[in-house]
Amino acid sequence: MYKSGFVTVVGRPNVGKSTLLNHIIGEKISIISNKPQTTRNKIQLVYTEPEFQVVFLDTPGIQMPKNKLGEYMLKVSRSTLEEVDLITFMVDESMKTGKLDNYIIEQLKSIETPIILLINKTDKLNKDEVNQLIQKYKNMNMFKDIIPISAINGINIDSYINSVKKLLPRGPQYFPEDMITDQPERLIISEIIREKALKNLEEEVPHGIFVEIEKISEREKKDLIDVHAIIYCEKESHKGIVIGKGGKMLKRIGKEARTDIERLLGSQVNLQLWVKVEKNWREKEGKVRRFGYK
Repeated sequence: MYKSGFVTVVGRPNVGKSTLLNHIIGEKISIISNKPQTTRNKIQLVYTEPEFQVVFLDTPGIQMPKNKLGEYMLKVSRSTLEEVDLITFMVDESMKTGKLDNYIIEQLKSIETPIILLINKTDKLNKDEVNQLIQKYKNMNMFKDIIPISAINGINIDSYINSVKKLLPRGPQYFPEDMITDQPERLIISEIIREKALKNLEEEVPHGIFVEIEKISEREKKDLIDVHAIIYCEKESHKGIVIGKGGKMLKRIGKEARTDIERLLGSQVNLQLWVKVEKNWREKEGKVRRFGYK
């Protein structure tokens, strides 16, 4: 009996959703950063075993929107709750439940889809604290399973996969067994570049960044791929920060991104980056849609 299904992973920003899924898939597809709004799109990641296939949906962290991009991200996160076979709700090791976690819990109460709760970062707690958290969430009577994990260290990930397998319905193999994502190469490359910008730039700059891939071409008779990309930011002052003194910041972003892109493509990469200003694009629905958020 073959089992398969779609599983969305929800939670507030920076709780570890993308780290978990990259660990399961064994490849870096979803980008990771310690800043909010890291994941902007719904990304499908495919995990296949001989007896089952799980299509994970990595969604933007649920948060109250501040602009048109934020509204889009909230719609993406909420819409997946009704479309899937199973929901994974992830929280961290905090002993107190914050406002945003409570908001998500209220959203989930009205949904009939089975829910697994993952308590992430439990490697930071002692055994008694972990048991306290498990009991606290058990008392809510909402979850089919509650599993303490450490996504970054891979602790209890097997237990989570086994729990997912038990709850999946019978179904077909939706994707070939060697496929790990539905995302096109261009999007993965643009997200890698954006991740390096998120990692290196000052706090106010990264949220207004969008990366557009202009060209990917392979040179004849050479193991070399040219990648041309534009980093858009919202203000002239931000452009200067992205480029940095003497171009140092842009070079650092490019160098770090190139390493990951070469690993992804299995080839040497000549990465060329340009920086342009698209003023306040996150506030304008037309610009948000033009950049692919629709």
